[in-house]
Amino acid sequence: MENYNEFFKIITFNDSFSTTYNYILMKIFLIGFMGAGKSFFGKRLAAKLKMDFIDLDNFIEENEGQSISTIFENKKEKGFRKIENQYLKILSKKTNTVIACGGGTPCFHNNMQWMNKNGLTIYLKSSNNLLFQRLKKGKRNRPLLKDLSDSELKRFIKIKVADRTGDYEMAKYSVYQRVGDIRYLEKLINVVALL
Repeated sequence: MENYNEFFKIITFNDSFSTTYNYILMKIFLIGFMGAGKSFFGKRLAAKLKMDFIDLDNFIEENEGQSISTIFENKKEKGFRKIENQYLKILSKKTNTVIACGGGTPCFHNNMQWMNKNGLTIYLKSSNNLLFQRLKKGKRNRPLLKDLSDSELKRFIKIKVADRTGDYEMAKYSVYQRVGDIRYLEKLINVVALL
């Protein structure tokens, strides 16, 4: 698969409502726990497929004029999730776009069902060990994690992933990644190619 551009010239897929889309009209929603690489791989997947890329959290921050942590602080999680749902729905007009969702996006306001009806959902499934390794390095930038010890972080990941797995596994596709998986982007591209 050396020439991805030729490989993806004419790709169509059928969703559960039997509507055929050319991949150029597609929205791809990447979901998964924080640290799963939704933004990292989303940017690269979009570039390979010549699609636009949107990070939902960044989209919210740009439009609200404040950080996610500030919104959480001022409006609490319930208020943030309502705002998040509104901005997710705004993206319904987007086409030819890879969207990296927040870790909790699929778990509120029937967002998962909405994303499944309005695009292709892919769960970036990661081992708890891989999530720990990534989040430990960057926890200073994550308000929910910055004050956690290593053992507390491991427990946090274990509990939250278990709590959210049911929502994540509603995705149309799951792609598992392990530590040192250098072909993960290719696996994501193959999911789209098989549709």
